[in-house]
Amino acid sequence: MSVSFGRPAVRLTALLPGRTDLAEMRRAPRRDLLAGLTVAIVALPLALGFGVSSGLGAEAGLATAVIAGALAAVFGGSNLQVSGPTGAMTVVLVPIVTEHGPSGVLTVGLMAGVMLVALALFRAGKYMQYVPAPVVEGFTLGIACVIGLQQIPNALGVPKPEGDRVLVVTWRALAEFAQNPNWTAVAIALAVAAMMLIGARLRPTVPFSILAVIAATVVAQVAGLDAAKPIGDLPSGLPVPSLAFLDLGALGSLLAPAVAVAALAALESLLSASVADGMTVGQKHDPDRELFGQGLANIAAPLFGGVPATGAIARTAVNVRTGASSRLASLVHAAILTVIVFAAAPLVSRIPLAALAGVLLATAIRMVEVGSLRAMAKSTRSDALVLALTAVATLALDLVYAVIIGLVVAGALALRAVAKQARLEEVPLDRGDHSVEEHALLAEHIVAYRVDGPLFFAAAHRFLLELAEVADVRVVILRMSRVTTIDATGALVLKDVVEKLNRRGIVVMTSGIHPGQRQVLYSVGALELLSREGGEYATTPEAIRGARTHLEGAGVMPPLPAQASRPVSQETEEPVR
Repeated sequence: MSVSFGRPAVRLTALLPGRTDLAEMRRAPRRDLLAGLTVAIVALPLALGFGVSSGLGAEAGLATAVIAGALAAVFGGSNLQVSGPTGAMTVVLVPIVTEHGPSGVLTVGLMAGVMLVALALFRAGKYMQYVPAPVVEGFTLGIACVIGLQQIPNALGVPKPEGDRVLVVTWRALAEFAQNPNWTAVAIALAVAAMMLIGARLRPTVPFSILAVIAATVVAQVAGLDAAKPIGDLPSGLPVPSLAFLDLGALGSLLAPAVAVAALAALESLLSASVADGMTVGQKHDPDRELFGQGLANIAAPLFGGVPATGAIARTAVNVRTGASSRLASLVHAAILTVIVFAAAPLVSRIPLAALAGVLLATAIRMVEVGSLRAMAKSTRSDALVLALTAVATLALDLVYAVIIGLVVAGALALRAVAKQARLEEVPLDRGDHSVEEHALLAEHIVAYRVDGPLFFAAAHRFLLELAEVADVRVVILRMSRVTTIDATGALVLKDVVEKLNRRGIVVMTSGIHPGQRQVLYSVGALELLSREGGEYATTPEAIRGARTHLEGAGVMPPLPAQASRPVSQETEEPVR
């Protein structure tokens, strides 16, 4: 099966697992088993925490880690990617829960999954690489801030206040804490976060997140700390798949959130897969297959009560660092979490919410790469502006708007930089085979300009202003061999320039127009205008001869002697196009 929509689409068979995947899983099973176990230990508190933060509960986070983690591992395009609930996705889900409730989140996840499969079929994966690095760094910084702020209510031991704006919710939580302080919850959250951050520096390979959570849970149970509110009851197993949550009447109102979730899932998953490639030698992910795997994962996860999932950069990095070499590690991670769901639900339900808040606070802090931010801020002012603007928009608005704003601003600044490369420079006439007297007479009546760089909408009007102010001469020669690209706006501006100069009695001639640029000039009538005046030439020497012929016809210059009118050699033509 293949799908075509104006251009070849990827065949469905190319997106499905093959024998190569199975062969790779057999190469180093022990390493993959150990890596999967390590990732599962790291993923457990994160899955619980992100489930709670999303508003659907810890059980939703576990279901997502199990179902989405397994399906994305089998069908995804990366051998090393680990998928599940993430902080970035949580940021997008909170307002959806507030406005549409849990069923809205599940419906959005299902719709987003279908969209991701469609993107995979139409080969959209490769386009995600065009997102500028400052936008990625900016929304990563913004996400880290939002994740940290989302943990404030649980870290302070107060009920989550009403509201869908993280800054408003944080302020209300601080006000509630000021009236009824809960220092036990604060101590647990800070202790867990400190243990994770300090432990990661001293022993990076030790899963301090799970150790800190276990220690906090034991202390809370032994000491009988009532202020350390636990997660609460968890089901002993995964729920039966169901579509009961699906409300067909609400599909229209949920379309925009689903597009946002699909875009985020695609962006974060492909970014995570690229990070995994960069940390290894010989690994290269398939972006279209990765979108397909994430699409199937997001279609299935809501059926089991899970939230939308993406590739998780932190868990993927742990997977790579612990020696994973195939998809088996991600499958083992999902299997171990499944065992925990069935066998240890009563124990997991006793984990204090403050401990999970501490885990996510530490995770948010570790998401911020200070070195990368500093380097990006020092590179150019444009990069620093895009980074800061994206981060602030993520915090003040939401992630999707932040990415859109970042892309628009980055694109505008890039166009500005490219437009500055376009130059119109007056150049002296080449001496050719003319005598000194003839050359001086030609230079008195002919002016030549070389156009460098792109002639498009962002630079064309500046080009018009410069060229329209040409001094009183008889002929203008435009040397266009160095024009890198020209669009309809640039072609129209060129036509306008020619018409204005013609009205002043100045003939415009061109040389060196690239064959690929002739169509756009023809479509707006600029090429016809030049050809009608006999002013289009392949090389500059030919244009100069044409200009001299025009001046002779106008009686400005005497005809050349017969011996001086010999053809210009190819060697003379080539360097002066």
